[in-house]
Amino acid sequence: MLRQRIITAIVLLAILLPALFYPTPLPLMGVVLALVAAGAWEWGRLNGLGQVAALALGAVCLLLCALTWRLGWVEQPLRTLWLVAGLAWVLGGAWLLRAGVAGWPHIPRALRLLGGLLALWLAWLALAQARRLGVNFLLSVLVLVWVADISAYFCGRAFGLRWTRNKLAPTISPGKTWEGVWGGLIGVQLLAFGWAAADTHWPGQGPSFYGWVMSEGGAGLLVLVALFLGAMSVVGDLVESLVKRSAGVKDSSGLLPGHGGVLDRVDALLPTLPLAMMLTRWL
Repeated sequence: MLRQRIITAIVLLAILLPALFYPTPLPLMGVVLALVAAGAWEWGRLNGLGQVAALALGAVCLLLCALTWRLGWVEQPLRTLWLVAGLAWVLGGAWLLRAGVAGWPHIPRALRLLGGLLALWLAWLALAQARRLGVNFLLSVLVLVWVADISAYFCGRAFGLRWTRNKLAPTISPGKTWEGVWGGLIGVQLLAFGWAAADTHWPGQGPSFYGWVMSEGGAGLLVLVALFLGAMSVVGDLVESLVKRSAGVKDSSGLLPGHGGVLDRVDALLPTLPLAMMLTRWL
């Protein structure tokens, strides 16, 4: 399993890193477009679609992204769209987690499919816009999710249930603890202030998301924004876990050997990227 994970990670990095650092955003947008279409296929399978119908959902997602790319939405601020997307994730995420695994099958399947399709499309569009703002800007948002996840894992292993009696969401993701969440949020704070300081000392790469927030609202706003995005990355992770548990599967698919599926890798990014763009456009 470890060998598979390492090989898959190397292959993914060999594809994603050149696309990320290419002088224009086009290669990265194309690579992520393929991943998002695969994620839509997984979403269809998780929600009871057959192979052909799930492939059709992936094709619809691809066409939706391509259409908005062709219409020039990547270059437009889209302030209203990001506000609606942000509110949907905050309110919808809270409602889904409150309803729990038992509540998921009671949502009409057409609505579940549409929700997943829109979430993937919005994540692709947000990533494309963030890349146009600069590699430093996009990386700073992506790394937030990875730091939150890694910090939560190690803090959860070291301190899990030491200060609290209850786990975070035992019926959705039994391994997660409140101590892990707190550790992840602390890690995000360290990342945000460290990256903002690096912007000051190495300004040649363009502003990061954190440097931009610091310049707009100071340290107090940066604390709040980092806490908010860190918490919402946990929401994205839990929502995907809820869907998988309802479907009775461990991974969203086997597309990425050793890692599960595409959704398993991007679940926390689905709310974080649109919310980062919402904050960028409105603040």
